[in-house]
Amino acid sequence: MKKQPSYLKLYSKLREQITSGVYSAGDRLPSKRTAADNENVSVITVEHAFSLLEEEGYIETRERSGCYVIYQRDHFFAPPDPAADLSLSRTDTGSSARGVFSSAGNSLFPFPTFARVMRKVLTEYGEQILTKSDPFGTGELREVLAGYLARSRNIYVAPDQLIIGAGAEYLYSLVVQMIGRDRIYGLEDPSYEKIRKVYGANGAVCDFLRMGEEGILSEELIRTEAGVLHVTPFRSFPSGITAGASKRREYLEWARMRKAYIIEDDYDSEFTLNSKTVDTLFSLEPDDSVLYINTFSRTIAPSMRLGYMILPKNCCEELKEKISFYSCTVPVFEQYVLAEFIRSGEFERHINRVRRQLRRG
Repeated sequence: MKKQPSYLKLYSKLREQITSGVYSAGDRLPSKRTAADNENVSVITVEHAFSLLEEEGYIETRERSGCYVIYQRDHFFAPPDPAADLSLSRTDTGSSARGVFSSAGNSLFPFPTFARVMRKVLTEYGEQILTKSDPFGTGELREVLAGYLARSRNIYVAPDQLIIGAGAEYLYSLVVQMIGRDRIYGLEDPSYEKIRKVYGANGAVCDFLRMGEEGILSEELIRTEAGVLHVTPFRSFPSGITAGASKRREYLEWARMRKAYIIEDDYDSEFTLNSKTVDTLFSLEPDDSVLYINTFSRTIAPSMRLGYMILPKNCCEELKEKISFYSCTVPVFEQYVLAEFIRSGEFERHINRVRRQLRRG
């Protein structure tokens, strides 16, 4: 495994100290020089680690004063804040967050390279592309995806925890098959309309939970009787809201207390402008409660009807058993092409090109 850079080690250490209560909300972190001396690293390394913590909502920098913790460990039990209610309705269209990066992504996509990968798969895989896929996706694609997720998203899973399907809407329907219709599904209000339609079409009852500036309002989480929470922590559509570190931990604490599931819809976070991709809920709680969903319709093209779901480690086999009779809905050829595209490094180079272009504005 590639050695972790010093700034990420320091970032992880400080994040753990903050979330465990070593540093509480309002506490001042050591100065950059002091932290550098204590950790035997450069001031630049400390600055980078502090920058990541600030981007993710753990700390804030106050001019001529230093860096202070803003992460709230007890945020889940905070009283309702009427000022945080943005009065966003389900019919509010807002800005089209799901389309904001489309032109940049499409114009920079390396189509000639992708075409070469397709020809290579036809030549090298031959008649293998005519075989039937494993119900949960080809082993090649799931193995390559597991490696990519570890490198780029700090998500460490076994290939067997991955399920391949024809887009997010199909995966939403599998969620209901696995978790069941006897639970209420809590949705962000407003949220992507197709989520409600797919859950409804599969017989699930939905409860709409009002959004505040950081995500679903705390009083809504307390009020709802939902046993499943479907959230888009990074740039939710159509509100554009990104949940901060405290709100993400609040979602996880809610799931722990309710013995509930969280469906993490992460369709857009690979194009973050932050210097580090934001921690997913799954990376913070990989074992019990979070089902993670992502697709390639944003990163490659809308016509790429291929998505994946990651199941939590401790209930993976139990959930898979409930949908084991389904056939995989993605052609084997497309799975091999995507696996080869990722394995070659071209997919990650494409992501990095788009992010650089977006930063330049």
